[in-house]
Amino acid sequence: MIRLDNVTKRFPGGQEALTGLSFCVEKGEMVFVTGHSGAGKSTLLRLIALIDRPTSGQVIIDNQNTRRVKRGKIPAYRRQIGMVFQDHKLLYDRPVFDNVALPLMIAGLSHRDAGRRVRAALDQVGLLHKEKRNPQTLSAGEQQRVGIARAIVTRPKLLIADEPTGNLDPDLSLEVMRIFRRFNEVGVTLLIASHDISLIDRLGCRRIELENGRLLETRDPWQ
Repeated sequence: MIRLDNVTKRFPGGQEALTGLSFCVEKGEMVFVTGHSGAGKSTLLRLIALIDRPTSGQVIIDNQNTRRVKRGKIPAYRRQIGMVFQDHKLLYDRPVFDNVALPLMIAGLSHRDAGRRVRAALDQVGLLHKEKRNPQTLSAGEQQRVGIARAIVTRPKLLIADEPTGNLDPDLSLEVMRIFRRFNEVGVTLLIASHDISLIDRLGCRRIELENGRLLETRDPWQ
């Protein structure tokens, strides 16, 4: 599902956020990316989402080389990927339902079809009863679950998350990870950037560790 071959990302001024990075994530895996702040975790996810492009090397997503995706085709490419962010990136001028529906409206789905998908996504994260609420009235954990519902409403093959539990307490963090685990159990591939090693160890998933933009190690849960 994900393959990086000798990927380097260099920003203007010469700073290398990633250097010679190579690894694979198989279809149906749930894998964590760890490392200190500035290790390159967010940059890696931005390359997968085609928010940025590598300076050199190849990023292959579901057998598609991102270097060959033209600018005009990026929205269609991103429909196969759900993205969850630490700061939720919710729109506070509209209710929960409309926040989750946004990717479907952009994709041109009918209101009827979009409504079914939105309610199914909200039901999966336990927020169907709050579809009319403004996100500002929800707790931090509930806002994160709205962000997850928005990420999975397009039924993506791949879900990437950047520190999705960074602002949550341990109990809420575990709740969010259990939601991710349920998606993984039905075949969704997940790549999650996190610094919470104790939580990752509880889940028993493979871990890819970065240090200063380089692959330090990849560790299987049984090692």
